[in-house]
Amino acid sequence: MEKKEMITIQELLNNRGLNPCDKIKLVRQKDNRRKGDGQEEEKQSLYSLYRHNRKAFLEYQSAQSKPVFHNVDYIVSFIGEESNRARFVGVYKILAELPMDENCHTCNDDKFYYQMEEVDGFESLKERVIIKWGNAIAWHQWYQNEMEVVEIALGLSYKQFTDYLDFELSFDELSDIINNEYPDWKRMLSAVYGVYVICDNKSGKLYIGSAYGENGGIWGRWSEYVKTNGHGNNKSLKELIDADSNYSQNFTFSLVMTMSKSSTKDAVIAKEQLFKRKFGTIANGLNNN
Repeated sequence: MEKKEMITIQELLNNRGLNPCDKIKLVRQKDNRRKGDGQEEEKQSLYSLYRHNRKAFLEYQSAQSKPVFHNVDYIVSFIGEESNRARFVGVYKILAELPMDENCHTCNDDKFYYQMEEVDGFESLKERVIIKWGNAIAWHQWYQNEMEVVEIALGLSYKQFTDYLDFELSFDELSDIINNEYPDWKRMLSAVYGVYVICDNKSGKLYIGSAYGENGGIWGRWSEYVKTNGHGNNKSLKELIDADSNYSQNFTFSLVMTMSKSSTKDAVIAKEQLFKRKFGTIANGLNNN
């Protein structure tokens, strides 16, 4: 049987100028770190850290509990995804090993801090190349360990769809998904009716809504929120956005349950009313009825 040729991440990076003779480590990061102002800290996924707070992401990978990057010239950074996949997010040059910075809010009890800067020239690969990570236990490995490229993806402008109840989307992320009609999201969200929740992260209040009928399921209903800058013609949400056109930046969207598209309108609305009672969104939230 003819052996299938394998394209490796090393081949792609070397062709764009990375010198394999340098001391380089491959780093697959999949973890939660703290962030905050020193008084209040919260858990934030590594994905969200990378997407929304790049400075904190750089601190995350710069701070280590052990000297894993001692005498290393470069790291090739990946974000771990499901199974043994890892998404390439850049090449970083290690400039110096420094004393731990007390202002590093993502560092926890780490003892080693490596000053880094991102290296130009890998933009066409960044966020798109997904590899099969060999030896999942070892999250940092030397560059000589070849890793197979398994996919050239759309990038990290949106979260990959994994499960109906396993995501929350900022309004910017939802807008990007809807406007670009990413096929995995459109296929899955169009396939179901259901009940969803919008969280106003500024006030902490919730809005419960539902999707049913001939509007394309969850996909069709959420498309209306994108078209209306976040309010979807809901009274309380519209009032917030009329007062501040950027207010939808405070919203996150997620599902609380899905229902078959064979479900009747009355059945979906009954579930919507149930969750309104459970979460108290009429008395203390953003629902009006």
